[in-house]
Amino acid sequence: MANLVNLEAVSKAHGTTALLEGVSLGVGDGERIGIVGLNGAGKTTLLNLITRAEPADSGRVTLRSDLRLGVLGQSVVLPPQATVRDVVLGTAWLGEGFGAEHEWAGDSGIRKVLDGLGLDAIGLDSPIGPLSGGERRRVALAALLIREADLLVLDEPTNHLDIEGVAWLAEHLVAKRCALLVVTHDRWFLDAVCTATWEVAGGQVNAYEGGYAAYVLARAERTRQAAASEERRQNLLRKELAWLRRGAPARTSKPKFRIDAATALIADEPAPRDTVQLRRFASTRLGKQVYDVEDVSLAFGSKRLLDDVTWRIGPGDRLGLVGVNGAGKTTLLRLLTGSLTPDTGKVLTGQTVRVAHLSQEVTELPPALRVLEAVSEVAQRIRVGDRDLSAGQLAEMFGFTSARQWTPVGDLSGGERRRLQLLRLLMGEPNVLILDEPTNDLDIDTLTALEDLLDSWPGTLIVVSHDRYLLERVCDTIWALLGDAHLRMLPGGVDEYLARRSAAGVSPVSAAPAAAPKTDSRAAKKELGRLERLIAKLDTQEKDLHAQLADHATDYAKVADLDARLRDLHTQREAAEEQWLELSDDV
Repeated sequence: MANLVNLEAVSKAHGTTALLEGVSLGVGDGERIGIVGLNGAGKTTLLNLITRAEPADSGRVTLRSDLRLGVLGQSVVLPPQATVRDVVLGTAWLGEGFGAEHEWAGDSGIRKVLDGLGLDAIGLDSPIGPLSGGERRRVALAALLIREADLLVLDEPTNHLDIEGVAWLAEHLVAKRCALLVVTHDRWFLDAVCTATWEVAGGQVNAYEGGYAAYVLARAERTRQAAASEERRQNLLRKELAWLRRGAPARTSKPKFRIDAATALIADEPAPRDTVQLRRFASTRLGKQVYDVEDVSLAFGSKRLLDDVTWRIGPGDRLGLVGVNGAGKTTLLRLLTGSLTPDTGKVLTGQTVRVAHLSQEVTELPPALRVLEAVSEVAQRIRVGDRDLSAGQLAEMFGFTSARQWTPVGDLSGGERRRLQLLRLLMGEPNVLILDEPTNDLDIDTLTALEDLLDSWPGTLIVVSHDRYLLERVCDTIWALLGDAHLRMLPGGVDEYLARRSAAGVSPVSAAPAAAPKTDSRAAKKELGRLERLIAKLDTQEKDLHAQLADHATDYAKVADLDARLRDLHTQREAAEEQWLELSDDV
């Protein structure tokens, strides 16, 4: 396999901070490499050296003489007066164009990229100037993907893409015959796309075979064998590996590592969280009611976002919310927090609810205070499950070392501000946590620490995210807004969401023969009514069992019996909901 890029003893420093020291590595033809590491470790600097966007302080970077290179950086500068068509298909940005529309319109590869990245919705004749930052990145990414390249270098390509867009991009890159270097915090994407992983840490680049799951195993084994890291980090890695091995077959079978080694490593590792215990704690802290959304409708102008939506959220529920961009996910969260009022219907909030809402915007932080002071200002200590953590301990969990805790807030990077915002919310000890795109600007180690904390967090959790790995890791149930103003529970999770979205793209002509006759429709509606009554009955029984669990918390024999009944109830309810979902598509 011929090398496209070689780095020989390369070093690079920014100011007094040495980011890379004596790094030697290469990128081979067809390799797909994911790059991970803490914020500020040097991931983007490594990409800049490889693409020659900045020179090395010492050492040598060699690129093959005829290398066709495509680069998506963190900041994309496009000519503001040009149109989307000029940038993607013309010569306004990359020089090489595709000519008149009749010359490229018949190319299925180009059409797939335009559709996959939603450029038709933006409009090919739209000027670049008024577009948002996310739309500009999608335009630039499309321009790169439709052109031939030997090596694509992508810095956070999944930012501003929804779950469906991330899945499409992963599938497209796997099918594309070129080498790939990608920096991303999206762990599902790393596993789906990459055949190797580079970890940038301590001035060095450590190479691992396989995607994220293989990287976690190799890193855990290396840590165990060398016994060089502290016990907390070992436990975090083992817990993460246990989650990967217990997950979906597609995720665990893809990495090429030894299953027996993985099994031995996690033999004594418990499940990530004790759901029954957490629900019992949550019921004690929250009572029986959290949020009851009843027959809510909401429209902005002529666009109807929610139509007669009913959603009941109970103590200890861990819910993920997905949907197409603009479907109303953030709007629904604002209804829950009371910052928005529905046009019709009502939102009832439990009396004991104390909510913390991490929005997509980084709220105002006290710039003059130091990090530890900004955290301690909210509270000195926090109780999470059976752990009692000080402000400093929690700050260290989220990547603020002892020295960094005395940095003025005004000097923090965007990612560090995001972490600090989350820290301050958690220090308030809420019993309902609403996270809107929490993975923005967070590196993988910080995400792992957040997931570990949430595993023992006894409250109600609602997460909106395009990060499929995070949703599957911390949520028990997935709900979806599919763009038709209705909210649906998806027993099949993210896979079911993607399948439904794919099915929605079928043309009316091919879908017409599948329509049910009116006589069947009447019977289906009757069956739907029966299932809805059954689900409501099971829901009532479930709430009653949760109340009994809270009342008999110290009677272990009773708790075991109630837990068995609760599991049986869950099975019945899931079967009924699945039948309801299947029938609802036909009515």
